[in-house]
Amino acid sequence: MKRRLLLLIPLLLFAVLVVFLYRGLAKDPAARDSALLARDFPAFSLTTLGDPSRMLDRSLLEGQVTLVNVWGEWCPTCKQEMPQLLALADHGVRLVGVDYKDTRENGRRFLDEFGNPFEVSLFDPDGTLGFDLGVYGAPESFLVDADGVIRYHHTGYITPQDVDDVILPEVKKWQQ
Repeated sequence: MKRRLLLLIPLLLFAVLVVFLYRGLAKDPAARDSALLARDFPAFSLTTLGDPSRMLDRSLLEGQVTLVNVWGEWCPTCKQEMPQLLALADHGVRLVGVDYKDTRENGRRFLDEFGNPFEVSLFDPDGTLGFDLGVYGAPESFLVDADGVIRYHHTGYITPQDVDDVILPEVKKWQQ
């Protein structure tokens, strides 16, 4: 009897492990909340993609609601997302890009090919701003209010449905 019980213990431990792994793998990683919600956008000092002598800092994000989009030429879903970002710009949403872990040449070529919805693109070749934002991949977007506080975080690709159902309502909510 004890022998059978001892044989069941590893089986029970394995079953418990399977349940925990299944629950973890079934979660949507894009559904995670940012730890930076309701906090100031991280301090930064970066050059722009277009002009390596032009330095910008967090004050760029003060004064009006801004959608900060982290992208890279190497990112296939960033290419798919670009029409939605262009549509948001057409709706009057202020967009600031962060060219993440890229080269200037590739970033410029990307914007020439797919369009440029950004008022300005920051150049983050080492990913320091991306790290401070907790970015684990591109694209990711952060809605920043007029006081420079992060109010919404969108992980992954912004779909056409997200433009109307999520992003534009969030922008309007924080413009008031």
